Amino acid sequence: MDLEALEKLKYPIGQFECPEQITEKHINEWIDVLETFPIRFEALVKHLSKEQLDTPYRPGGWTIRQTVHHISDSHHHSYTRFKWSLTENKPLIKAYNEADWAELHDSKSAPIQMSLEHIKAIHYKLVYLLRGLSKEDLNRSFEHPETSSEVFLDYNIGNYAWHSNHHYAHIENALKRKGWL
Repeated sequence: MDLEALEKLKYPIGQFECPEQITEKHINEWIDVLETFPIRFEALVKHLSKEQLDTPYRPGGWTIRQTVHHISDSHHHSYTRFKWSLTENKPLIKAYNEADWAELHDSKSAPIQMSLEHIKAIHYKLVYLLRGLSKEDLNRSFEHPETSSEVFLDYNIGNYAWHSNHHYAHIENALKRKGWL
């Protein structure tokens, strides 16, 4: 497989491109994505067989099962980062090795329903939190230890809306390529 085709499989919707000026419209659109994602995502994957779930979404990529569990883990971390940023002054967050987490027993073998339920719960809590944020809250931030960068909450909302659609597209495209959708 050529590099361009592999890149398209890795980033089917492209990488996150944050607008230079984040508007209230962007924030509301991103929160809408986060609100509707759990139901859309569950509808995409809930009918899959064990064999389908254990199929990589791309060559060298995670299985569909690992991707479902990754979203649950990642969005749980995101929710915690929002809470830390709202209650502490520019906290240094704890990073985690998502590739290693994806290799753990639960990520490789657990029923996806547990993560689908967790995604619904964490998004319900996250969306409720985000809809109540003020402009000042959106300008709060955390520091990411791997990049030594300051991440503002308005940016992080967009990043996690993108992350939701990014992994949805991974799985949707894999299902289409296999003729399962």
